[in-house]
Amino acid sequence: MSGDEAPSPVAFLDPERSVDSEEFGAMVAAVTAAFGDPTRRDIYLYARSAKGVTATEVAERFAVHPNVARHHLDKLAAGGYLEVTRASEAGTGATGRPSKHYRVSPSAAPDAPLAFPPRRDDLLVMLLAEALRLLDPERAETMAESVGEDYGRTLASHLGPGEGQRSVQSALNAVADALTAHGFAAHAEARGASLAVVAHSCPFGGAATVHPVLCAVDRGMVRGMLAGLHGSPIPVTMSSRARGDDSCAAVV
Repeated sequence: MSGDEAPSPVAFLDPERSVDSEEFGAMVAAVTAAFGDPTRRDIYLYARSAKGVTATEVAERFAVHPNVARHHLDKLAAGGYLEVTRASEAGTGATGRPSKHYRVSPSAAPDAPLAFPPRRDDLLVMLLAEALRLLDPERAETMAESVGEDYGRTLASHLGPGEGQRSVQSALNAVADALTAHGFAAHAEARGASLAVVAHSCPFGGAATVHPVLCAVDRGMVRGMLAGLHGSPIPVTMSSRARGDDSCAAVV
């Protein structure tokens, strides 16, 4: 995918540097800027201060319906800000299955500076583009899509371990959130009888315009995530501005 690059909601922080409460709040606001919801910000802070939370605990803490709490937690998980596990010690939900347990990375102690996913590295993108250029086009595209698909399946497994039964609409919404967290500024929308995930930004920057084969990486990510979240492969038609299309989109 290609296009003007939007400012990333994530940033590097020096793990050795302490922060005051005001700066900490500003950093958390930066994490959740992509979601634009103050309740979700507070839920993130609550999850970070605890060893882990469930949707029921969040619902009771913030006086919201459990479905609303689950929606906020899943959004944070899709963005990569919370990890999700299913464990018997986490409690059992209404369906009789172990409840989802949400927590921040084990390495992020409550009194430690926030550790966010890194921004894309221009040098690594250039290196990847050059490496793909040295391969024949068909092999390069196959490899790039395979890497993206494996990564997409990994993201899906972290978002909903043991699930794999989401509706196509729910899966696409999760894909859009995950892509946004990775710098694609994506959203899900209806297109007639079809559904689509549209990206307005590209973490590969201008490299994708010069080397459109890079678009195969995010194509694979979309397919991998959809297969992992829905439980079976879903036919996807991709378009890319780097290849001359009007938009960067995945249509199902």
